[in-house]
Amino acid sequence: MKPDKNDRTCIVTRESGPAVDLIRFVAAPDGSVVPDLKRNLPGRGCWIKAERHIVDEAVKRKLLPRALKTQVSVPADLGSLVDRLLTKSALGSLALARKSGVVVTGSAKVDSAVRTGRVTMVLHATTAAPDGIRKLDQARHARKMATGADIKAYSLFTGDEMDLAFGGGNVIHAAVIEGTAATGFVTRALQLHKYRGESAANLENLAATAAKETESE
Repeated sequence: MKPDKNDRTCIVTRESGPAVDLIRFVAAPDGSVVPDLKRNLPGRGCWIKAERHIVDEAVKRKLLPRALKTQVSVPADLGSLVDRLLTKSALGSLALARKSGVVVTGSAKVDSAVRTGRVTMVLHATTAAPDGIRKLDQARHARKMATGADIKAYSLFTGDEMDLAFGGGNVIHAAVIEGTAATGFVTRALQLHKYRGESAANLENLAATAAKETESE
């Protein structure tokens, strides 16, 4: 497919794609490299595919000074910095979604919403017990069998981060209801998930572990 004129090229992979799939980096006035997640900071910028291992590769190969055409200080933990910024953005959007009433919490309410409502995403805290995940996996499977709706589940935030977004309450499981009020969070959550690249695999491993434990009981 012919590249769009607004596509950007990753300095690591040399592949072109829409700006939303890449992260822009600029040189700050103090000579450090800054992730420009909103893509609106002034100055010369360069682009890296929005995946953690690719950002790490750019740091390892010292590609940012070359791409920015200036001597800049590149943090060794730039990949971690981007992760923290993406997490902060997603959590802020999740808090707004909660205030808009499009998020339900608690295992029982999430189970009910998945089975009967228009859920677009399920969230598990990284500290969630395998048994709790397994039970909600059963609800997601039942919904898919009944309606064909494939509701994805993600483990993106710690229990403390979930509590922060929801103003406390020891939140372990949550369901995001379909609708425009949830669009911002869903976009940011998927971006964080793609950046990390391991969230879905972790959930599959947890579910597999839970299944084995159930079989041995």
